[in-house]
Amino acid sequence: MGRIAGLLLAFSFLLSAAPPARDPQTDSRLRKAFRRPEQNGWNYVHLEGTPSEIGFQHGYLLAPEIEDVQKVVVLGLTHDSKKEYAFFRAAAEKVLWPHVEPQYREELKGIAEGLKAKGVALDLWDVVVLNAWLELSPYYTNWYDKEHKLVSVMRPIPEHCSAFVATGSYTTDGKIIIAHNNWSEYKEGSRWNVIFDIAPLKGHRMLMDGMPGLIHSGDDFGVNSAGLAITETTIGSFEGFDPNGVPEFVRARKAMQYSASIDDFARIMKEGNNGGYANTWLVADNKNNEIANLELGLKHVTLARTKDGYFVGANFPANPELIRDEAGNFPVNDMSVSANARHVRWDQLMAENKGKIDVAAAQRFLADHYDTFDKKTEPSERTLCGHIDLSPRGSKPWQPEYGPAGAVQNKVANGSMVDQMAFTAAMGHSCGLSFKAAQHLKEHSGFEWQKDALRDLDTHAWTTFRIAQ
Repeated sequence: MGRIAGLLLAFSFLLSAAPPARDPQTDSRLRKAFRRPEQNGWNYVHLEGTPSEIGFQHGYLLAPEIEDVQKVVVLGLTHDSKKEYAFFRAAAEKVLWPHVEPQYREELKGIAEGLKAKGVALDLWDVVVLNAWLELSPYYTNWYDKEHKLVSVMRPIPEHCSAFVATGSYTTDGKIIIAHNNWSEYKEGSRWNVIFDIAPLKGHRMLMDGMPGLIHSGDDFGVNSAGLAITETTIGSFEGFDPNGVPEFVRARKAMQYSASIDDFARIMKEGNNGGYANTWLVADNKNNEIANLELGLKHVTLARTKDGYFVGANFPANPELIRDEAGNFPVNDMSVSANARHVRWDQLMAENKGKIDVAAAQRFLADHYDTFDKKTEPSERTLCGHIDLSPRGSKPWQPEYGPAGAVQNKVANGSMVDQMAFTAAMGHSCGLSFKAAQHLKEHSGFEWQKDALRDLDTHAWTTFRIAQ
């Protein structure tokens, strides 16, 4: 009896020490979806099924994060544009929604339904605004204000990102490699921390970084099961928007999901182009070991491609016709400007490392602090690892002196990773410097309006993510 009692007592202790059972998720739409615990600053989410199912899974699994980031985006939209949030909701419903195709309407509706199931009071138009925030402001607002003669000076285009893609004689193995760091304001960038593994019923499986609530990556780094790797950087000083076009967030997601070649990608991005969030897209076709540069303006579009070379992006326009007609305010010859200084640095690194570029080299490039204008190593708005918050110049006209913005996260993939549908990523500045919100607000005035949204952006180790088996 004593032995049996002892066994019963031990069994009782094991039961009490076991972790509590997870609440059953009875909704059948959640059956194939899951979310992993945070890893080095990233939230990994697997979504699978029909558009409606993928949307519901997304809204349900990331409900707290979507609720949080929506408040931050609304703060930025209304502060920067001086317009009420109702203006953007109306644009989502009247301007953008008519040009969203059925499969993505279902996915957006699904996100709203998933949020509702978790008790989050955001509706469909909130979700559409969140997905379109990068093109609503300032692309749409600039068009609207000019159309209605409300202002004479257009708001500046934020400079998002540094990136490169290379292949052939430039890489160690002759295969493709692609790398990107996301530049944004820290209040949004600190929340750009999701790894989406999406297995749709139609199209190709995708692994991409992203922001909670967005059906596209937003900073547009990802790989798909057709062997494509995709990224981009914004075109500085761009002007142009077509309210009758297809939203950029729809075209970007569709291109990631349905492109099996560079030609597919260029075609999808050009079809119905509305000019919103105009980018220089860098694409790698791992099957054919070919890379491409698609400079996608509204009036002018150019596509260059090679099987031996590189392309870089740092927010500079390249096509002379595009500069003349759509980016006329870009300071082409001013090498003190961030985009131009970073362009020079990319070309230097490509030349110095020809034949030696691999994942480790790409990671070093994204952490680079060399300023080609001052010719010294010091983190600032002119370095590939951007630290506008440390610059007494800021990054005008986008950010004032010590503006809390810069590189917020980083990604790299080579050919072997694309084959496995994987990439390596580092949340925060990959150089190792962390941003502390309270200290920055204490030392620099003028950013108090961000106090409730601005949070620390800590550096994290590089981590490799791949699709779930």
